[in-house]
Amino acid sequence: MTKTLITLAVTALLAGCSLAPVYERPAAPVTPAWPQGDAYQSTAASPNAKQAYDVQWREFIADEQLEKLVELALANNRDLRVSILNIEAARAQYGVQRADRVPGLNASVGQTAQRIPDNLSATGDGYITRQYTAGLGIPAFELDFFGRVKNLSEAALQQYLGTEEARRSQQISLVAEVANAWLTLAADQERLRLAQDTLKSQQISYELSKRRFEAGATSGLDMYEAQTSVETARSDMAVYTAQVAADQNALALLAGAPVPAELLPQGELQSVTQLAELPEGVPSEVLQRRPDVLSAERSLQAQNANIGVARAAFFPSISLTASAGAASSDLSNLFKAGAGTWSFMPQLNLPIFAGGRNQANLDLARTNRDIAVAQYEKSIQSAFREVSDALAQRGTLDERVASQAALVEASEKSYRIHEQRYQKGAESYLNALVSQRNLYAAQQTYISARLAKASNQVTLYKVLGGGWQ
Repeated sequence: MTKTLITLAVTALLAGCSLAPVYERPAAPVTPAWPQGDAYQSTAASPNAKQAYDVQWREFIADEQLEKLVELALANNRDLRVSILNIEAARAQYGVQRADRVPGLNASVGQTAQRIPDNLSATGDGYITRQYTAGLGIPAFELDFFGRVKNLSEAALQQYLGTEEARRSQQISLVAEVANAWLTLAADQERLRLAQDTLKSQQISYELSKRRFEAGATSGLDMYEAQTSVETARSDMAVYTAQVAADQNALALLAGAPVPAELLPQGELQSVTQLAELPEGVPSEVLQRRPDVLSAERSLQAQNANIGVARAAFFPSISLTASAGAASSDLSNLFKAGAGTWSFMPQLNLPIFAGGRNQANLDLARTNRDIAVAQYEKSIQSAFREVSDALAQRGTLDERVASQAALVEASEKSYRIHEQRYQKGAESYLNALVSQRNLYAAQQTYISARLAKASNQVTLYKVLGGGWQ
C-alpha cells in the first residue's frame, strides 16, 4: 500500500494529473442484435431512415390538436418544472465546486480602537489608540497537486449533466404520456358512443318484444331477455361516461392546466403518430443514446471522480493565505509611504493517523462506483427489455387488428340475420340476444386493439429515446 501511495504521489506531482481512475464505459450487457422470432417483424430499416432519437416530437405527432396539447403540457407540467429546477440546483452546485479551483480575492477596510485605562498607562492618564487598515487578501487556497478539488468539480459537473439527461428523459415520458392519455380518451369516447348506439338499438328490440308480449304473441321470456341487453348497455354508458371524465382529468393533470375543449379528440380513434421505420444498428448503439441511460452513465462518471477525491486524502494538502495592504494609526496617513504591510501564511497538512477514516472513505468510493456500474448496466438491460416488448407488440398488432375487424364484420352479419328471423317470428329472441352480445364484445375488443396499435407507436418512439427535442 505504501509503495502504491508513493508512486501515485510522485506521478501526481510530476504530471499534475488527478488520482481518479481512467474512465472506461462498461460493455453493454445485452445481445448484439434485437430479438428475432414469430412475434417480431424484420428490423431492417432503409439507409436514409432517421433514428427515433433524431426525430423531433413535432415530426412524430401527426395530429394538430395533440401537438398543441403536448406544447401546453411541456409549458405547464409540474413534474417537468421540478426537473428543470433540479437542473438549476445542480448547475449552481457545480458553480460552487468550480469556484474552488481558482483563488479568491477579498478586500477589507477596518478600524481597531482600544482605550488604555489610567492604572495601565505609563503616564497615569488613560488614552485611546486607533489603527486603520486597508488591503487585499487571498483566503486559504488549496494547491491542487493531487486533483482533489479538480475531482470534486468533475463529480459536480457529471451530476449536473446527469440531471440534464434526467430532464430530457422526463420530457420524453411526458410527450408519450400525453399522447397515450389522449388516445385513451379517444378510445373511451368511442366506447361510450358504442354503448349509446347499442342502447338505442336494444331499446327498439325491447319495445318490440314488449308489444308482442302484451299482444300474447310471445312469452315474457323474450321481453326480459331484451331488457337485460338494455340494462347492460345502460350500465356501460354510466361506466364510460365516468371513464371519459377521468380521462379528461388525467389529461388536465399532465397538461398542468385546464385543457381547452378544441384540443380534445373530436372523432374516432385513429393513428395520430408516424414512425414507420424500425431501428437499425446494434442495441448498444441505440440504447446508449437514451437520456435515462446517459443519466446513469453520468452518475457512474461522478462516482469515478469521487475515487480520485478519496485517494487525494492520503497525501499532503497545501493551502495558501496571503494579504497585502496598509496600516496606520492615523487615517490620513493610511496610504502614505511606509504604511505598507503584508502577510504570507502557507500551510501544509500531512495526514499521519486518521483511525482508518481515509481508507474507509476510499473503500466507500470504490463501492459506490461499483454500484453505479451495476445501475448503468441495469438501465441498459431495462431499456433493451422495453424495446423488445414494444417490438413484439408491433410485430403482432397488425394481425390482431385485422382479425378483430373481421370478427366484428362476421358478428354483425350474424346478428342481423338472427334479428331479422326474430322479427319474422321464425325464432326466439335468445339467438338474436347472443349474437348481439357477441357483436358488442367484438366491437369493444376492436377498439382496444386499435388503441393498442396506436399506443405501441408512441411507446416504441419513447423507448428508442425519441421526443426530447
